[in-house]
Amino acid sequence: MPQVVTRFAPSPTGRLHIGGARTALFNWAYARRHGGKFVLRIEDTDQRRSSDAATRGILRSLAWMGIGWDYGPAYTAPDGRTLGGQQPSVGSYYQSERLDEYDRRLRGLIEQGLAYPAFESPEELEAKRQAAIAAKTGYKYDRSALDIPLEQRIARMDAGESHVVRFRMPDGPVTVHDRVLGDVTVQPEELDDFIIRKRDGFPTYHFAVVVDDAAMGVTHVLRGQEHLINTPRHVALQRALGFETPVYAHMPLIFNPDGSKMSKRDKDKTAKAAVKAAGLDAPPVGSIDPAGFAEWLEDKTRQMDTDHLAELAAALKIDLPEIDAEDFQAAGYLASTLVNFLALLGWNPKTKNPDGTDLERFDADYLAAHFDFDGLGKTASKFDRQKLLAFSGDDLTAMDDGAFADAWRGWAERFDPELAERFSAADMRLLAPAVKPRCKTLRDGRSVIGFALVGDDAVEFDGKAVHKVLIKGDRKGLETLRELKPIIAAIEPFTPETVEVAVGVYADSSGLGMGKVAQPLRVAVTGTSVSPPLGQTLAILGRDRVLARIDRCIASVEAQAAEVSP
Repeated sequence: MPQVVTRFAPSPTGRLHIGGARTALFNWAYARRHGGKFVLRIEDTDQRRSSDAATRGILRSLAWMGIGWDYGPAYTAPDGRTLGGQQPSVGSYYQSERLDEYDRRLRGLIEQGLAYPAFESPEELEAKRQAAIAAKTGYKYDRSALDIPLEQRIARMDAGESHVVRFRMPDGPVTVHDRVLGDVTVQPEELDDFIIRKRDGFPTYHFAVVVDDAAMGVTHVLRGQEHLINTPRHVALQRALGFETPVYAHMPLIFNPDGSKMSKRDKDKTAKAAVKAAGLDAPPVGSIDPAGFAEWLEDKTRQMDTDHLAELAAALKIDLPEIDAEDFQAAGYLASTLVNFLALLGWNPKTKNPDGTDLERFDADYLAAHFDFDGLGKTASKFDRQKLLAFSGDDLTAMDDGAFADAWRGWAERFDPELAERFSAADMRLLAPAVKPRCKTLRDGRSVIGFALVGDDAVEFDGKAVHKVLIKGDRKGLETLRELKPIIAAIEPFTPETVEVAVGVYADSSGLGMGKVAQPLRVAVTGTSVSPPLGQTLAILGRDRVLARIDRCIASVEAQAAEVSP
């Protein structure tokens, strides 16, 4: 048996969709399971929509998830890992740089009569489609180009006349042997002579993927079921070109819990609904063109670009649904958590826990050691975000404080620079014991210590907390704050431990107890009665900021009291 070679071949027209991430993960795992190689290829023949930025984003997301490719574009990950490599005699892993190979293969098919140039203009083809619609018959290319003798077709093509190249489908049925769905047979009337090279000289996906899979020695193709409609075309092309047909395994799709397909359009729908709910008829951010914004609101089919959607969501203070791998990274999920969760979408490890329940928690090494086709399902998988969030919370809780602090720091440096600038790595290690138990994702850490990120004069006091803690009762918390001021001013050094000791001594000597002393302080410095442990809360801010907030809180409460006094 030849060495197993799998591949992942994304189009760089946007970020790495989570469905594509799962495809890459399963191809990687199958190659590792069988001691094979995993190839990454960039299918950038759509020159209008492809971009270098999208390519870099895809490579970065795959590297973050730990999906390392053996062959493909060279990439140095942020952690220093070098990914990618070169197979002998393969050439570029970017399809836009492989045109000579495609043209050579196409020429051979044309000269053998297995493909042919077709010279109809787009307008002529559209007229034929409309005629078929009027006649209530399905449109299928009529092969009128074959009325031109072969020599003339080639001569007109070589002379530069505008044309496409079509593949001449065989007259008999085509059967796909699929390791998940079984044999799938397509009759000849269901397929027409599809285009394999466009007018711009670039091959279509169908042709390039077949040529490249053969050139790169791909033995197994694992991809989503949405591609099954294309596979008979690819099998027919492989036969015409004299290539071996790889093993196919079409995996179940990933749906939202409501049964809709998990799509990048979900972000757009969420943002559009929020804008309409807010009653906005103009963009809330200056970078969005007002005319384009109005058209976007009115046209259900029009989508806003990713960057502007993010700006819009920030302005409206809403969270867009995570759809791309980078969305989940930005939301604060660990790569290991996402990999574990994705592996369960369409694949069952068929292993039980000691208590008899299905195994759900495992790492990438387990997946690489056990993944195979017999665990793949046929029906669509539901993306349960609450389950993913539960996985995430469990994984963060299981980390030791140092590992959590390092992961939190790394996340903040990329996705929350304000947080990373405000708190050093040492600060985050100090905060980790208080922050970690309150986090479901790394992003949650900001809300736990958000009070430290606002200005001392911008703390918003919770009215109910102020009334309950500072005003209500036989001993008003406001008086406690006044008595604590000189005690806090004298604490040296100002650390969590010394703060706890000083406040504890006052709580005992006053007979109030720690609760009635700590809560007024919390409200004064955070605006609410909920915060990390008191010593850490005050130490995060530092003595001067704590005293400034106490003064502002006292002044605010006294002003309120003056307003209600007769």
